[in-house]
Parts: sequence; structure tokens; C-alpha cells
Amino acid sequence: MAILILTLKLPFYRLNQCKAQEFDRLTELNTGIANQLLEVPKTDRRKYTSKDFNHVEIGSGWINQTIRNSCAATKVKKFKCLPLEVNNQGWRIEKKGDTYSVAFSIIRGVKKRIPLAIHQSNHTNTLDKVIAKEAKKRCDPGDSQSPRECAPRKGSLKLWKSKKNIWYVLLSVSMDVPDAEPVKNWIGVDRGQNQIAVASLPSGFGKFWNGGQIKHLRRRYQKLRKQLQKANKRKVIKRLESKERRIITYINHCISKQLVQFAKDYGMGLRFEDLFNIRQTSKQSRKVRSDAENNRHTWSYFQLETLTRYKAIKNGVPFELIPAPYTSKSDHRNGVIGKRNGHWFRGFDGYQCNSDWNASQNIGQWLGFSCPLDLKKTVFVMDADGLKDGVNGSPLN
Repeated sequence: MAILILTLKLPFYRLNQCKAQEFDRLTELNTGIANQLLEVPKTDRRKYTSKDFNHVEIGSGWINQTIRNSCAATKVKKFKCLPLEVNNQGWRIEKKGDTYSVAFSIIRGVKKRIPLAIHQSNHTNTLDKVIAKEAKKRCDPGDSQSPRECAPRKGSLKLWKSKKNIWYVLLSVSMDVPDAEPVKNWIGVDRGQNQIAVASLPSGFGKFWNGGQIKHLRRRYQKLRKQLQKANKRKVIKRLESKERRIITYINHCISKQLVQFAKDYGMGLRFEDLFNIRQTSKQSRKVRSDAENNRHTWSYFQLETLTRYKAIKNGVPFELIPAPYTSKSDHRNGVIGKRNGHWFRGFDGYQCNSDWNASQNIGQWLGFSCPLDLKKTVFVMDADGLKDGVNGSPLN
């Protein structure tokens, strides 16, 4: 069984002003406690427990989690805001009619049950499973099932306030999902800037997700930031950066969902190239980096990989990473290095095709090595013959 960890971001339903102000006050108090702990040496900080903060009105479960968070933050000098958090024993989900609510005791001796606003049907399914498991535990405390076989399992709860002053509860839930069944064929997915993603089947059919919208968005917001920086409007700049990030995340969510559905329709797995440390191995000049449209540092390739991975696990689609070297430089027909020029790839025999589609074919057909074992010999013969446009060196990727 594969383990899928989800974080449900649920707003409170019609939270009154009194409770919102109470959350603000307790969050500020919790941040002060965490900053006091940061002043203590690391060796002594781990010895603290909730008994050392009996004078604080926050519950012991929340205080213990604050101590753990402050001990884990080894490089933080001061917390600007540390949200209130409690482990799985400090909260419970309840349902009356069609209304879901979360119950917790944030103040010592005072229990609260606050209704939640659920906007997605998949969230209701997850919460129903959590409630059913809790009811089973209360009715059958001697259940012999192992924790791994009981799904879903509750994690931590965190109270979080957005920049629009909307209070959310972040619920961490881990679920057991069936392992993906073995597949014979794989869909290779090539990521880039001109084409955000290119997925191709072994038969040759491919789907393209163009990056023109993101490029236009990057350049537009870069121009706005320059104008606002001259006017010294820093708050507006931060708001625009958050908006830009949300739009890019939404686009990646849509693409990842379509990729997983594409793989499910054809009964295949998804293969991505491992682009770890790509910003260091594939450097750009200052002139190129100055343009947000072509700057690789703004390329959210890892986010697309992460979103696709968890959706694939949830839907039982196999997902794996392969080494990136030579996937864009070699010919998908025979693995011999050719010449890539912009959107086009040219083989040593004059064969031409789309460069991103060629890379996706190489990723899908990967057999444990990046190119054939006799590649060096083939390249050496082509160099000796002086074949025009036959070889374009052998750089990584």
C-alpha cells in the first residue's frame, strides 16, 4: 500500500469577530512563547515541557507542539508569526446533517466546536472517512488492525490566517491507497519553458501544453514591479507577487490533472526527467536572466512534478523519474546524438522532428541508460567522416 499525505485547507463557516480576535491574540501569545524558547540554548530547549508554561492559558497539547516547532527551527533567530498547531490527539471532526465542524480545546479547560465551509466534494469524502474511522475506534477499542491498515489517519491541525484576514484550519490526513499496477508502456513527459509540458505515447501521438500564457504573465508582472518599485509601493509589489504565484500554481494544477488523466485513459505510467539542480548545471547569462520570460529561475518545474506525483499516487498511476542527460540531444529512433536548434531536432541522416516531442519520446523509452552503449563509437565515426551537422558535441541534456 502506498501512503498519500493530504493537507485540507478549510475556511471556518461564518466565523464571528470575537473568535477571530481571540485567534489573533492567542497566535501572538504563541509566537512570543516560541521567541522566548529561541533565546534558550539548543541543548536546554528540548528539556522544556508544557508544565513550564502553566501560567499560559493555551492548552498543553498546543504548547508541546510549539516547543517541538521551536526546537526544529535551528536557523531561525526570531519568529514573525508562528501559527497555533496541535497533534492528532488534540482535534476531532464531527458532522451534524450536512455541516462539518472541528472540535478542539485551544484554551485550558474550554472546548470549542466551530463549523467549517466545505467547497470541494473530495474534501467531504476524506472527512467522512476520518469520521468513520474515529467512530470505529470508539466502538471497537480492541481492533487488531495495524495502524498502516487503518486509513485514513489524522495528522496535525494548524490555525492559519490569510492576508485577506480569513481564518483557515489546515488538517493533515494520511491515507492508504492501492499500489499502482505494473505497466508495460510509459508516457514520457518533457518539461520546458516554450512548452510547459509535452507528453507522448510510444505510438508517437503527443499532447502539448504551450508556455506562452506563462511567459506573457511573467513579463507583464515584471514590468508592473519595475513601475511600482520606482514609486516605492512595496505592499502592492508583494500583493502582485502573491497573485502571480497563485496563477502559476493554478496552471500547474490543471496541467498535472490532465497528465494523470491522460495516463489513466491509456493505461500507462508517467515518466519525468530528474531536473534536480538544473539551475546550477544549466547556467544562463545575466542578460537572459534579466528577462522574466526566459529566466530559468522563475521556471516552476518542481511544483509541476510534485503536483503530478501526488495526483498519480492517488489515482494509482505509476510515476518515476529518470536521469536527464542526453534526453534532448539524442535521436529517439536510435539514440545517436543529433543537433537541436530551437524547436527542431535534426538527426545525423537529416531526419527532423519537434525537439520537445523527441525528448519526451526518449524519456518514455528509457531503458536504464541515457543512450545506447555504442554511442561513443558511433559519434567517433561520424566525427571522422566529417558529416555535416552530424554531431553537436555531447553536453548534458
